[in-house]
Amino acid sequence: MSKVLRPKLLVVGGGPGGYVAAIRAGQLGVETVLVEVGRLGGTCLTRGCIPSKALIHAAGLYEEMARASSEAGHLGIRLDAPPRIDVAATMAWKDGVIERLSGGVAGLLRRARVTVVQGWARFADAKTCTVETPEGPVKIEPEHVVLATGSVPVELPSLPFGGHVLSSTEALALTALPKSLAVVGAGYIGLELGIAFAKLGVRVALVEAAERILPQYDAALTRPVADWLHAHDVELHLNARAQGKAARGLAIETERTDRFTIPAEAMLVTVGRMPNTEGWGLETMGIEMDGRFIRVDERCATSTRNVWAIGDVTGEPMLAHRASAQGVVVAEIIAGQRRRFDPVAIPAICFTEPEIVSVGLARADERHAVGQVPFAANGRALSMDAGDTGGFVRTIAEKASGRIVGIQAVGRHISELAGEFAALVEMGATLEDVAGIIHAHPTLGEMVHESALKALGHAIHV
Repeated sequence: MSKVLRPKLLVVGGGPGGYVAAIRAGQLGVETVLVEVGRLGGTCLTRGCIPSKALIHAAGLYEEMARASSEAGHLGIRLDAPPRIDVAATMAWKDGVIERLSGGVAGLLRRARVTVVQGWARFADAKTCTVETPEGPVKIEPEHVVLATGSVPVELPSLPFGGHVLSSTEALALTALPKSLAVVGAGYIGLELGIAFAKLGVRVALVEAAERILPQYDAALTRPVADWLHAHDVELHLNARAQGKAARGLAIETERTDRFTIPAEAMLVTVGRMPNTEGWGLETMGIEMDGRFIRVDERCATSTRNVWAIGDVTGEPMLAHRASAQGVVVAEIIAGQRRRFDPVAIPAICFTEPEIVSVGLARADERHAVGQVPFAANGRALSMDAGDTGGFVRTIAEKASGRIVGIQAVGRHISELAGEFAALVEMGATLEDVAGIIHAHPTLGEMVHESALKALGHAIHV
């Protein structure tokens, strides 16, 4: 006989949307059950954001040491021998970071008195769910359901995952480096991982169907990244499509040439992600869809009463911090508060070399004032060897009101300013507001101040 639970709230998925929703609901006294088949933390913590940034960090350190071991050295530092990397040990360190964070999520859920059920959820209808656990089936009949099932990598029919064809998940679990890697897709996932592997000494080739890398960003933001790729001998095949595996690599076809083969020991497919809507009974719940995604309103409510959806399963942008914010909103609504999800701006970051940040409006027109300041004019950037990459900070504001509506930047370590960018746009700050804020010296944040002054027409340092 199956065990039966009747909580007020069932959250399906333990990623950054689901576990945040569950914790906030628990804090508000809502009896909550969370179902997760894998490790707590979801794709972002266990197979995406965190492990990729750990690999990127290790690769950056390795590259710095490799530069220092050259004949010229680097920044006056010289090593007598090139560095060696034990990839298995690096991955073990990365796994330790994941374990620590996932354990922390489990502790936070316990503190919020959330019941965690480990297993795969299957719905018979909108409010009846059965979970097969190692201890036997658990039937859950909640009053409210939050669907936070996330997303999965898109697989190409010509390059099914398996063997030498990797998704980002397998790439982040390698215990030995391939000598050569073909990356299909030059979006943020492909570039982040491709650049990391290039820093580790892997011969990398990027294949992108669009005419340039990161096509969702304007060319000015992506140019420093393209320059880095060229300077580090990363092959770039634009307007090109992967055709499938060849005898010694990846077969591609471009607009200018016939089909040919890129030599590659492994192929990494990063052509996007799609909502995880299969295998758990979505079709039984009577929920309206918006294409492949679950349709939700400004409260994250679906078309079925007391069924809510958050995160990647609800559409773009597929970002962990969006999912978390939605999770808080839904939990507070279920607890009786009046809330809606209506952010002014959601920051997007590419952890490439150099990094890219974009918040709010990205393209100005005649109604806007624009202030752009180069990294080369910032003392902290120069003192961190980050001033010569073509990086900049750009502020966009309405001419009539001075209200800041967008901030973009490209440069080393610039991701750490994403919070300030988002706060200024979200709170409706004006150029004059920023001009009056004293930014500490020497910091990269001074470029935010200087770009506001530039838009006002009286920059000091440029």
